[in-house]
Amino acid sequence: MRRHRMHPFHRQAARAAICLVLCAPIGALAQTPVQAGPGAWSANQVWANDTTHGGALSGYYYWPATPPILDNKRALVLVLHGCAQTAGGDVINGSGDAGYNWKAVADQYGAVILAPNATGNVYGTHCWDWAATNHSRSYGHTAVLLDLINRFLSNPQYAIDPKQVYVAGLSSGGAKAMVLGCTAPEIFAGLGLSAAPPPGVTTSQIALVPSGYTATTAANACRAMAGTASDHFTTQVTGVIWGTSDYTVAQAYGPLDAAAMRQVYGGAWTQGAAVTVPGSGSNVEYTDANGKVRTSQITVTGLGHAWPAGTGGQNANFVNATRVNYPAFIMDFWFNKNLRVSQAPAPVMTACSASVSGSTVTVNGAASFAQGSITGYRVVLSGPSPVDDAAAGSGAAFSKAYANRADGSYGGSVRAIGSNGQTSSACALPAFQVGTGTPPPVFTCTTSTASNYAHVQAGRAHASGGYALANGSNQNMGLYNTFYTSTLAQTAQGYYIVGNCP
Repeated sequence: MRRHRMHPFHRQAARAAICLVLCAPIGALAQTPVQAGPGAWSANQVWANDTTHGGALSGYYYWPATPPILDNKRALVLVLHGCAQTAGGDVINGSGDAGYNWKAVADQYGAVILAPNATGNVYGTHCWDWAATNHSRSYGHTAVLLDLINRFLSNPQYAIDPKQVYVAGLSSGGAKAMVLGCTAPEIFAGLGLSAAPPPGVTTSQIALVPSGYTATTAANACRAMAGTASDHFTTQVTGVIWGTSDYTVAQAYGPLDAAAMRQVYGGAWTQGAAVTVPGSGSNVEYTDANGKVRTSQITVTGLGHAWPAGTGGQNANFVNATRVNYPAFIMDFWFNKNLRVSQAPAPVMTACSASVSGSTVTVNGAASFAQGSITGYRVVLSGPSPVDDAAAGSGAAFSKAYANRADGSYGGSVRAIGSNGQTSSACALPAFQVGTGTPPPVFTCTTSTASNYAHVQAGRAHASGGYALANGSNQNMGLYNTFYTSTLAQTAQGYYIVGNCP
């Protein structure tokens, strides 16, 4: 049997990952909160010299202040601009955080975003070297971009999960994203390709698929780049998007890219029905023989040659802010379809209550966690004598008394913490009164209509297994993302049902 010799890049990343596990006390990784970032794009960075094209790789990164939502580790997303664009001017659009519109989803998922500039002046318009015929881990843009990924993977302050590294781009950036996903499939768990010419196409063939070039041609080129790392294709996923008004890159390359990756992934495939994506998009997913969705392909009506940023994007210089929000879509796709990370749900609060005896408030709670144990509860009380207790108890249930509370009206919540570091949604405590004073107001049913993501963030629902569930009733509202909208009625304190008030 031929033994694959590990590239130095992978040895270094592997050592870093091993040390993260072995150098920490037992259980520390699950319990230690991930460090919060500044929640802003960095100043321009200089990372590595490009010995092929000249110059140094520079660019920006976004380190969110929000916690990660999957496995208590951050995802890392490499975003590559197109020709005639720059990272500063188009991907992040300066201090305005618009551009390609990645900031909002970075905050939502707690992900780090990398936005580098293409080194040299490849193809005369500062493109990425996607059309090179000698792609390898040690050549050109591939080498400096893999080095950049390694810098963040090996720095423990960012808490990057090697199983949650993704790459996306527009045009030459999308084509380069495909090259990276083919060359280093063990590094990239997911790809996002926008108007991307596939490998083996020349710069003079981007507007029309050359005669005889098929998905098989692209798949063969992809496998050749991967070499002995090809077995990692079994856990990679790919999303593709293109516009019906793109006359720069042939629209036929969109479905061809997706078909090529399915050939690379191998096996039999089942085509799903077309599903509408907000912003004039139509998405078709393909499921492999194991029942896993592996590719997504979105056609956007009226979209020209531009990155589909959606509302919040800059809507200029090959960035479109009037149609599909692709960062929101592809992040949801990557996170819910990731085959390298255990998609264990968070703990679920099953009950919580508060009782009063004199000036003492006793809070009770219970939770369940199929994937492990409940290692802690956090009690928050609002009122004249507030409480924020992150060590209220542990196990399947707890009860804790808080003495000497001042007279007045109180409210609050309880959250459970699982042994893998994940935290449940809040269980709201009914309003209660300590001592004399105005009693809590009579509860009145209200309704709220919003995306499932917004409901979870507002504490009306919680996420579990990729779905949103109404707090209290646990009714399934559909997928946990910004595309699905639900109406919830709050029929009691902390209790929500799908639909309107009775």
